[in-house]
Amino acid sequence: MQIHSSIPELRAALRERGRIAFVPTMGNLHAGHIALMQEARAHGDAVVASIFVNRLQFGPNDDFDRYPRTFDADCAQLAAAGVDLLFAPGEQELYPEPQAYHVEPPASQNQLDGEFRPGHFRGVATVVLKLFNIVQPQVALFGKKDYQQLMVLRNMSRQLALPIAIVGGETVRAADGLALSSRNGYLSPGERAEAPRLHRLLQRIATAVAAGDADFARLEADAAAELDRNGWRTDYVALRRQADLQPPRSPDDGPLVVLAASRLGSARLIDNVEIPACDGR
Repeated sequence: MQIHSSIPELRAALRERGRIAFVPTMGNLHAGHIALMQEARAHGDAVVASIFVNRLQFGPNDDFDRYPRTFDADCAQLAAAGVDLLFAPGEQELYPEPQAYHVEPPASQNQLDGEFRPGHFRGVATVVLKLFNIVQPQVALFGKKDYQQLMVLRNMSRQLALPIAIVGGETVRAADGLALSSRNGYLSPGERAEAPRLHRLLQRIATAVAAGDADFARLEADAAAELDRNGWRTDYVALRRQADLQPPRSPDDGPLVVLAASRLGSARLIDNVEIPACDGR
């Protein structure tokens, strides 16, 4: 695996590489990231990954400074997964001057996760567009665990006419259902034992809606209350349409997805479960 930290070096190394499949990351990799790398192989002649902890997407109360940096271990995992090139720039390389131009997603960025992390998706979209311009891939892969992020980037790619297919990779989970996340490392042993409750509640809601339960507000409120009774601090539990993340009018207004974000100890965990459209929807 080649490792490049400068833009000119990376661009030179990518010449004549054919179809490029790209997986941007912030490092501290886990099996979910590696699954994306392996899936990328089916989409391109060369698989390119990036590691960059993007300051623009962290708010003043977020964990930028303590976000885990595990570069050597990450490189070993990427090489074992067959990644061809790794782009690992420093901040000065990617932001040689203060970033005055930004990608501003529409007002829908301010709902769900965006309501609790103002400016987050602006920072994500800006750095991803910059990375797209540097790498110039034909395909880019992002995990479905970050469902709203995936939606923002798909819409950005479509509306800006980028020649890039955005592929969503399925969420990779531990045996007990917890979605793999770099922030799971913040959990104490007791919190780690409690953490799978989030996924179980989302599955329960998905099963109820698929069976025809249309009392969305009750389902959302009951799940949030159960989390909070068990030591969580819940930002939201929300049923939305998969197509645009807007509130559904009925169970037939699908396919739907139920999303949640809640804090357990010092870790803010997010998860979602898609609810396929039933026959007749």
